[in-house]
Amino acid sequence: MIELSKQSGVREDAKLTGENKKNLLYLVSGPVGVGKSTTSKELARRVEKCILIEGDFILHTFNYGSEASWEDRVRLSWENILLITRNYIQHDYNVVIDFVVEDELEWFRNELSDLEITLRYIVLTAEKEKILERIQTRGDIESLDRSLFLLNKLGTEPLNQPYLFDTTFKQTSEIVDEMIGDTRFICK
Repeated sequence: MIELSKQSGVREDAKLTGENKKNLLYLVSGPVGVGKSTTSKELARRVEKCILIEGDFILHTFNYGSEASWEDRVRLSWENILLITRNYIQHDYNVVIDFVVEDELEWFRNELSDLEITLRYIVLTAEKEKILERIQTRGDIESLDRSLFLLNKLGTEPLNQPYLFDTTFKQTSEIVDEMIGDTRFICK
């Protein structure tokens, strides 16, 4: 699903960082249960002229009769996310992407290197007990093993270390405030 933020005014993070010529691209990653979707939606509401790309909706287009392998589904989903992102940025929109980034960060960054953007990369994490609680509340217990696998994988990946953000004891508004205001999330 792609949503356009209807909020107008000065971009909050542009005021904080002095950026005003580059489009913003927020890449929000993390396992199921860390608040990725909720946070991404709130972030897209707060960034001026912003599009929200929910990667799972693109990935789930394969659910209707496709026999593509998991690897092909993920690869094609990322290629489509890239094309959609480029299109909106070229039309002067800011973009928030809500999708798990396993090994795609460098490829994605390189593919967008010709555009004038500020990429902010955030890998949301939470304590295992909190993830279990959130997944049980959602009634999505079958995703627990994958979530815990991703929690470990994303949390131990050296490339992700500067961008890890623990959401265990934070409210969505606090998380978004930090994502907007903290320059450590700017991917260089």
